[in-house]
Amino acid sequence: MPYLIQFFFFNFSSPSSVAPAEPATTADAQSVDDPPSARFTWTIDNFSRLNTKKFYSDVFVVGGYKWRILIFPKGNNVDHLSMYLDVADSGTLPYGWSRYAQFSLTVVNQIHQKGSVRKETQHQFNARESDWGFTSFMPLGELYDPGRGYLVNDTCIVEADVAVRKIMDYWSHDSKKETGYVGLKNQGATCYMNSLLQTLYHIPYFRKAVYHMPTTENDMPSGSIPLALQSLFYKLQYSDTSVATKELTKSFGWDTYDSFMQHDVQELNRVLSEKLEDKMKGTVVEGTIQQLFEGHHMNYIECINVDYKSTRKESFYDLQLDVKGCRDVYASFDKYVEVESLEGDNKYHAEQHGLQDAKKGVLFIDFPPVLQLQLKRFEYDFMRDTMVKINDRYEFPLQLDLDRENGKYLSPDADRSVRNLYTLHSVLVHSGGVHGGHYYAYIRPTLSDQWFKFDDERVTKEDIKRALEEQYGGEEELPQTNPGFNNSPFKFTKYSNAYMLVYIRESDKEKIICNVDEKDIAEHLRIRLKKEQEEKEQKRKEKSEAHLYTIIKVARSEDLLEQIGKDIYFDLVDHDKVRSFRIQKQMPFTLFKEEVAKEFGVPIQFQRFWLWAKRQNHTYRPNRPLTPQEESQSVGQLREVSNKANNAELKLFLEVELGPDLRPIAPLDRTKEDILLFFKLYDPLKEELRYIGRLFVKGSSKPMEILTKLSEMAGYAPDQEIELYEEIKFEPQVMCEPIDKKIAFRSSQLEDGDIVCFQKPPLGSGEQCRYPDVPSFLEYVHNRQVC
Repeated sequence: MPYLIQFFFFNFSSPSSVAPAEPATTADAQSVDDPPSARFTWTIDNFSRLNTKKFYSDVFVVGGYKWRILIFPKGNNVDHLSMYLDVADSGTLPYGWSRYAQFSLTVVNQIHQKGSVRKETQHQFNARESDWGFTSFMPLGELYDPGRGYLVNDTCIVEADVAVRKIMDYWSHDSKKETGYVGLKNQGATCYMNSLLQTLYHIPYFRKAVYHMPTTENDMPSGSIPLALQSLFYKLQYSDTSVATKELTKSFGWDTYDSFMQHDVQELNRVLSEKLEDKMKGTVVEGTIQQLFEGHHMNYIECINVDYKSTRKESFYDLQLDVKGCRDVYASFDKYVEVESLEGDNKYHAEQHGLQDAKKGVLFIDFPPVLQLQLKRFEYDFMRDTMVKINDRYEFPLQLDLDRENGKYLSPDADRSVRNLYTLHSVLVHSGGVHGGHYYAYIRPTLSDQWFKFDDERVTKEDIKRALEEQYGGEEELPQTNPGFNNSPFKFTKYSNAYMLVYIRESDKEKIICNVDEKDIAEHLRIRLKKEQEEKEQKRKEKSEAHLYTIIKVARSEDLLEQIGKDIYFDLVDHDKVRSFRIQKQMPFTLFKEEVAKEFGVPIQFQRFWLWAKRQNHTYRPNRPLTPQEESQSVGQLREVSNKANNAELKLFLEVELGPDLRPIAPLDRTKEDILLFFKLYDPLKEELRYIGRLFVKGSSKPMEILTKLSEMAGYAPDQEIELYEEIKFEPQVMCEPIDKKIAFRSSQLEDGDIVCFQKPPLGSGEQCRYPDVPSFLEYVHNRQVC
C-alpha cells in the first residue's frame, strides 16, 4: 500500500459524539446468513427549502433490521452536508443490543454520474452510537451550486448501500481455547499493526531469529524494539489471553496521539525490518531479514539499433503490484515486467551513441523465500482530487508459480535451478474505504488447510473460501429495497478485500515453518517474562478477590513532616504515599490494630484513629476519632459505614502522643470542648513552609494563649511575636485568612482538622522578601502548580 492513509476515529462519528465509545456488547447478536445487503434510494424534493436542522428518510429494512438515513441539510455545526446511517428503532431495542454493518452513503450527481460523492465505512452500532457516518460529507457550497449537478430542480438523490454482517459474542469467545492462538489488543487505531505483527509472528524462522537477538536484563522493552518484540512474541506464544502492544509502540517512539492514527502498513514493515536488521548486525542472527525477505530485480534499458545496454541491480523487501486494470497476481507481474518503448520524443540518450530507440523494463534476478506482495488498493484520483480505494475484483492463487511461461519474469542472470513455486501463507485485509476502515489477517500458520482469522483480540477458525475468494473484492448482486422503485438486482461493491499477500517458497517451507520452543529464548528473557506473567496473574487474582478485601491507608505525623513543603503544600498528606494495608473485610478492626502495632511499633493501647473527611471546599482533613463501637466492628463494616463515598479504601489518621522520652503514651482524654489543630511554620527568608506539629486546644480558649507553645515548637524565643493564618482552601483559588488572636477558636469557626499557618511578622515594607507572608507564598505556590 504505497500511500500513507491517516485517519482519526472521530472523522466519521455520530452526531452526539465525536469519538467512539467502549466496545459494544453483543447481547442480541443474531445469526445472519451470508450476508444480507441492499441499496436504499432517497429522493428529497424542495431540498433547499428544508427548514429543519436534521431530517430523516423513511425506514428501510436490511438484514432483518430497521434503518434510516439522517442528514443535516445545513451541516452539523460545520459548513458541510452531514450524513449518517441511523438505527431506526434504537429506542425500543433491548438492553445491550448491537449490530454491525458496512455501508456507503452517496449524493448522486444527476448530470455526471461519475461525479457522485460516495463515502464508505463500517460500524458496530449500539445504544450509545445508534447513528454513524460523516459530519463533513461534502462542502455545502458544492451541494447547493446549481451547476454542479447535485441539486436538479431542487431535488437531491441520496443512496445508502448497507451490508449487515454476522457478529460474534465478543465476551464469551475464548480464542486460545477455540484455536490455540491469542490476539493482540487494539490501542485505538492499531489494527493495521496487529495484522502485520501476527503475520510476522507466524513465520517461525523469523520469530526464532527475533528470540536470538542479543538483549540484556537491564534493557527496558519500552526503550528497545528487539526486547519489546521478543516480549510480544513470547506472550503470543505462551499467554492464554490477548496481548497488549503498548511496550512495542513506545519503543517506536509513538505517544498516545500516534497510536490513535493509522500509519501505512508497508512503511511500518520497512521501518521495523530496518531496525531489526541493524540490531542483528554482529550477532548470530545477522542477515536474517535479508535471507527471508530480500529479493533482487534488474532495471534495464537496451538499445535496439546499437549494441548498448544499461542495467542496475536493486533489492526489495516487498513488491508493489497494480490492482487497477489487472485481474489477478499474474496480470500484475506481467505489467511489472512489461517492456516500455523509448522512441520519438522519448528516445534514450546512450553513452557515445546519442539518442537511440530503446526498450526499458524490469526482470527479477531472484525472489526471496518469503515473498511479500503489497497490493495497490489506494491511489490518487486526479479527476476528483482525492485519494480513492480500488475495490475491483483481484484474484490471487493458493499456489503462485513465478517460473511460468519459461521464466518470463526472470533476468538472464537468474539461477534457473531455484524453483520459484510459492504457497500462500497469509492474506492481510482492509475493510472499509479511504476515509477509514479496519484491518485484519487470514493466516495458516503451518500451511495446513486450516485458516485462522486474526482480528485484533479475536482469533477464529475460517475456511479457505473466506480467506481467498471473499477477499478478491469486486461486486456482489443484491436486491433493491426501495419501495415503489424497480426492484431488479444491482451490483454492490465489496469493501473488504486483500491489500497484502505473503507467500512462502515451497523449497524453503521446511526451514521457515520450523519448531520454536523455550530453548530458543534467552534465559534472562524467560526469567523476566515469567516474572511478568506471574505478576500479571497475581494482579488478576487480586482483582478477582478485590471484593473480599479493603485497602486501609494510614497517615501519621511522620508522613506530614516528610511531605509538607516538599511533595505538597496544601492540606496535610498525599494518601498515595502513605503506608497501605490490604486487609480482609471480615477481620475485626481490633486485629487490624495489631497489624499496625507490628508495622509502626505503637502498642494497641496507645493508638487512636481518626477518619478523614472531604469538605465542601474540596479540602481533605481528619474529621473525628473512631468510636469504641466502631472499633468493635469488622474492617468491612467500618469501611461501609464511614466511607460511603469511596468504598474501595478506608483512610485513617493515626494519632500517637509521645511522652518526655519520645516514647508513645496513652492518648489524651478528649472532650467535646477539645479541637485538634495542625500547624505549619512559614519562613519568608527561606521561602519555606513545613509541618511543625499538632495541638489540642479548647474551643473557648484564644489563640494568644498558645503563642508561647507555638514559639517553643518553632524554636523561637518565648516572647516572639507571631502572626496566625487559617489555610481554608486552595481550589479554585487560594483562601488563607488572618486569625484574630483575641477571639476564641470556636468563635473563629475553627474545628477538628483545621490547619493554622504561623510566622514571624513580615520585615519592614516586605521588600526584602518576595513573599513576605503565608497568603502571598501560598498564592505563588498555587499559581506555579497551575502553570
